[in-house]
Amino acid sequence: MENQVQDNTTAATTTRTTMVSKDFKKFDYPITFKFNIGTLANDFTAKDNSGKTVAYVKQKLFKLKEAITVYADESKQEVLYTINADRIIDFNASYYFSDKNGDLIGKIGRKGMRSLWKASYEIFDKENNCEFTVKEENPMAKVFDAVAGEIPIVGMFTGLMFHPKYGVLNAKGETVARLSKQSSFFGRIFLLEKLEGIENNKDEKLMLALMMMSLLERRRG
Repeated sequence: MENQVQDNTTAATTTRTTMVSKDFKKFDYPITFKFNIGTLANDFTAKDNSGKTVAYVKQKLFKLKEAITVYADESKQEVLYTINADRIIDFNASYYFSDKNGDLIGKIGRKGMRSLWKASYEIFDKENNCEFTVKEENPMAKVFDAVAGEIPIVGMFTGLMFHPKYGVLNAKGETVARLSKQSSFFGRIFLLEKLEGIENNKDEKLMLALMMMSLLERRRG
């Protein structure tokens, strides 16, 4: 009887272990963000290097303040995080990300007027300390993309020709990661590569910030 109780306890423990929710503490880089083109929503699926789904990210429609939900997968049964703008649609909005319990993790915001020409963002922790800066490395790619996009027929193929890249710099000015738009129809694929070590388990904050940035930048071209 004692052995049976131990076996049942072990089985229950194993079941609980396999049901532990995903988190964004560690990833098998690179991560691919693939936007859906058959849906009305601004949404994409994130997959790691092995092809495993990391998250499904969906922006809510018809919201004056942008609101994004990060789910465990496309089934939308488990909410991992939420991202919300601090004001009604505005160029200078900041986007706060929280875990499923509502606890604040950090935020991302555009870096002033520089972003009109060359995309520039800052990523902050929950104490409002700037931990990363994101800078567009080849802004002319976006210019050519926008111009070509206005040309009939040619505009359908701009996603195959122009590929903006965004470098992520830490407080020391070191490029620790890069987000790049990949060659694809409709510019629907972004690739996140880790170039250097990211200290103090900041992958979670960085991932959420770049997910939000991808939604914003894809609309820009």
